[in-house]
Amino acid sequence: MGLDLEITILLVGLNHKTAPVEIREKLSFKDSSVFPLEKLKNEGLSFKEAYFLSTCNRVEFCFVLEKSQKDFFLSELFSFFEKEVKVTQNELKKYFYQLENDEAVKHLFEVACGLDSLVLGEPQILGQVKEAYQKALFYKTSGIVLNRLLHRCFFVAKRVRTETGIGGGAVSISYAACELAKKILGSLKQKVVLLVGAGEMAELACMHFISAGIKKVLIANRTISKAVELADRFKGEAYSLEELPYVLTKADVVISSTGAPSFVITKKMVASILKLRKFRPLFIIDIAVPRDVEPEVNQLENVYVYNIDDLKEVVEENFQERKKEALRAKVIIEEEVFKFKKWLKQMELHPTIKALSEKMEQLRKNELAKTLKKLKNLSEEEKQHLEVLTQSLVQKIIYYPIKFIKKDHHEKGSKAIGIIRQMFELDSLETETQFKQPENLENSDQTEKELPKREEKQPIDPSTKKVLLQ
Repeated sequence: MGLDLEITILLVGLNHKTAPVEIREKLSFKDSSVFPLEKLKNEGLSFKEAYFLSTCNRVEFCFVLEKSQKDFFLSELFSFFEKEVKVTQNELKKYFYQLENDEAVKHLFEVACGLDSLVLGEPQILGQVKEAYQKALFYKTSGIVLNRLLHRCFFVAKRVRTETGIGGGAVSISYAACELAKKILGSLKQKVVLLVGAGEMAELACMHFISAGIKKVLIANRTISKAVELADRFKGEAYSLEELPYVLTKADVVISSTGAPSFVITKKMVASILKLRKFRPLFIIDIAVPRDVEPEVNQLENVYVYNIDDLKEVVEENFQERKKEALRAKVIIEEEVFKFKKWLKQMELHPTIKALSEKMEQLRKNELAKTLKKLKNLSEEEKQHLEVLTQSLVQKIIYYPIKFIKKDHHEKGSKAIGIIRQMFELDSLETETQFKQPENLENSDQTEKELPKREEKQPIDPSTKKVLLQ
């Protein structure tokens, strides 16, 4: 896809801050048999390039389009949304944010770095952005601008993770539980983890502990079917709460999150299994509210109990540290936005440089063809020397105007481009027609008189011919 001078980068989206989950679900297109980018192409919307990102917390489209088409395009886009999700445009618009150019670029960088995520600095979003880019490539909606922009997203995200501590420290309760277990027990390899409860919190904790390399996961739950379902998913073992005393003998780490109205793990229960465990250390993390573990359990030998308040202190401390690192990340992002803006400005020069090069090349060919008609006794080698000579002269001549627009463009804006286009008549249709080369000048019946008139030149004498060929 080509790049016009007057383009707009437009980002249209909604996220967990601006829209409820039921609206985000409708616009995620999860149930659609046709991918959104393909749908937009089929609808004939007036964009040049497009990208679509959908996660549990956000839905975003990024478009490249002609600046003059922006208002018309937005009208088309929201009509498309209205038809797809059966919600009026006025209702939908209050959930959406619209960002253009520098602000759109900055937002994409922040998203890729996890600065706009529900969990500040979370790394999963970068993989989702990469997957969305692959989709744009597959549906052929990514071109010069988005290819460059999204590759810069990946670079900026890597740079932020390398140069800041945005990804350091646990900022979720389940992750904090896993990190705390590592601190107490060292490596979690060969350790057995028991999850008491099979809800969302237990599932998240299970994922973190498995990633840490534990030996086995055990799941005890009041409803055995849920325990079996989670155990099947994570290749663990399922038990009922009635079997809890027995299961406690096998565990090194216990994560309890049942939400029961009374204590599930009591001092009496744990005391009864200590001998069977040979007093091996037992690490219990109670993340339930109200608490699942009787506080007196912490008094038992080699038993260590932490509750959600202990973890919240760790999480809050880490979150504050991440916020400080986020400020450093934003400085990097501002720098990278400026670099991308500079690249985009450079792209504006290309049509003028191309037009200038093509015009000078056409002039060179025309004048060389006229000269060769007069120098009929030249050998093929001599003709090739002339070809090289004239090409070299043209390159040396156009070097200076190209240097001028590259050097002065950022200071003088489009004025530098305008000066060159006017000076070399790059926008003159009459000039383009005048210097159009015949398809085959050597075999053409066109005579010298039919070519554009120039000043009369004296015939080239043999000595001049020798100079030209040296």
